[in-house]
Amino acid sequence: MAVPRAKTSKARTSRRQSINMKLSVPGMVECSGCGNKVLLHRVCPKCGFYRGKQVMVPEAKS
Repeated sequence: MAVPRAKTSKARTSRRQSINMKLSVPGMVECSGCGNKVLLHRVCPKCGFYRGKQVMVPEAKS
């Protein structure tokens, strides 16, 4: 079994771990109805369209 020759430094350990802890950016697409940026597979909160069809009536902001 292999044995390390020297202790791994804290900087080297955290550098290696930080690569795997990166957050990924969620996929955003442009709404076909209004052009608003929306998360994938979600109804557009601005116009209420999903895949080219009106599925909900958006609430009017006052």
